[in-house]
Amino acid sequence: MKRHKQRMFLAVAAVLVPLAAASGSARGASAGQPVTGVDWRVDSLTADGVTRQAPAAARIRIGTDGLAAGNLGCNGFSARVTVAGDRITLGNLRTTKMACDPARMDFERALARTLTTGTLTARVADGRLTLTDGDGDLVRLSRGAPE
Repeated sequence: MKRHKQRMFLAVAAVLVPLAAASGSARGASAGQPVTGVDWRVDSLTADGVTRQAPAAARIRIGTDGLAAGNLGCNGFSARVTVAGDRITLGNLRTTKMACDPARMDFERALARTLTTGTLTARVADGRLTLTDGDGDLVRLSRGAPE
């Protein structure tokens, strides 16, 4: 009987520990500063060693429901998103198909590529979010919707 209780305890622990860890990290990079449920304005993108300022429309909201949405600088987008601690992974982007000036379109393509090339590492501090991809490219964001 004692052995049966030990097995049951281990089985329950094996299920509950990962669930507790996942629920504790579901809000994102820092317990006091959530990544999800916040409107983030994209400030800049550094890709391939070049920093570009974001168009005013560029924004991202990572929902608590597993969906991300926003604007890449010209076109709106939505995507499935997984948040696990300080790791964020966006699925394929679904975007509108508007055309804008070449500079905005170049920014948009670079941002879309950075957001979707793999798992991003998120760092939140002082109302700012930095997303870093595996190549070291950075997306810098600030809390709040664009003006």
